[in-house]
Amino acid sequence: MSFSGKATYSAGSALPEIVDDLADLVSIVGPHETALLDALGDPLHAATSTRHEWIEDELISNNGQISQSGLTDAGANTTSITVADGTLFRAGDQVQGLGKNEVVLVTAVSGNTLTLVRGYGGSTAQPLADTTKVGIIGNAALEGADAGAPRFTVRSRRSNYTQIFSAAVQVSGSEAAVRSVGVQDEVDYAKTSRLRELLRDLENTLINGVAPTATQEGSATVRRTLRGILASITTNQMTPGNGNIPSADELSEEQVNGALRTVWEASGSKPDLIVVGGSLKRKLNALIQPSQRYSTGGETLKNVVSVYESDFGVCRVVLSRYMPGDALLVLDSSRVSVVPLTGRSFQYRGLASAGDYTSGEVLGEYTLELRNEKAHGVVRGL
Repeated sequence: MSFSGKATYSAGSALPEIVDDLADLVSIVGPHETALLDALGDPLHAATSTRHEWIEDELISNNGQISQSGLTDAGANTTSITVADGTLFRAGDQVQGLGKNEVVLVTAVSGNTLTLVRGYGGSTAQPLADTTKVGIIGNAALEGADAGAPRFTVRSRRSNYTQIFSAAVQVSGSEAAVRSVGVQDEVDYAKTSRLRELLRDLENTLINGVAPTATQEGSATVRRTLRGILASITTNQMTPGNGNIPSADELSEEQVNGALRTVWEASGSKPDLIVVGGSLKRKLNALIQPSQRYSTGGETLKNVVSVYESDFGVCRVVLSRYMPGDALLVLDSSRVSVVPLTGRSFQYRGLASAGDYTSGEVLGEYTLELRNEKAHGVVRGL
């Protein structure tokens, strides 16, 4: 005998007392990871003003450059040369041209003009041409001589402005009261979603942000924006085919190593982070393919470079979707901080309601502290 009572199928799918078979979970799509922020970690201090400042210093350089148009000396005839910055040199300096075997002795300095003893110590004189880079081996003082003129560096004050990141939250009274699938509290859910978006925007701005050309402190009509990493690096801007970065059809280990070497030569710093986007990350992974070996019974194909170790630094490789596709960043993470304004780390603030709704704002104010920009570098055009 067939069943004649009320069953779940009696009114079809429209029966109101039947709970739909809907998973109690909201699936969110959209990138929200912040790999670079995670790699840098929390700052050790907070900013106390919208203009955040720090002090930098550097040692007196022991590298100079010949700056004498037409100089093509082929022997030991030229004993006086002009350099770009004579303040780097002192009488008694032993100097050697880049890639040269000859050592010359500086006997006098007048402005940017150096008087030299060529072929010092029996070394063979070699051409010293215009734009030749020269390194100071060291200075030899005379016994019993008076102290030379003091030399010193002038510390520089660097700064960056804070940027406000905010997103509004507004939920009607009815929406907050009803039972929603996968969400216990609609306001809390909105807070979490907006915070994820703002963290995403912070990482993007950290890399690509630029400051306004005027009124950087902001005004009633000018928005205050922070200067990002790419805009902050001015010394070690590299392109394939120049300096230590050889040209190549695809990203090569020589290019990566060349970028690290350039930073090391400019600052003495050894970067510990390489930051790339998706396409260059795949090319970086491919560098290990020629040396990979797989066992016969292996069922896992692994082709990933997480750490790159070279003579000029051991670098963690960070994949950030906000890096330009043609760019590779090398950073010394000990000199990079993402700094909040005091009391302005990301937070939720409730706003006054003028009706039947809950209103608020997720807000934070941050800036980038990139110390000693010579300790970092960027390669573009890869």
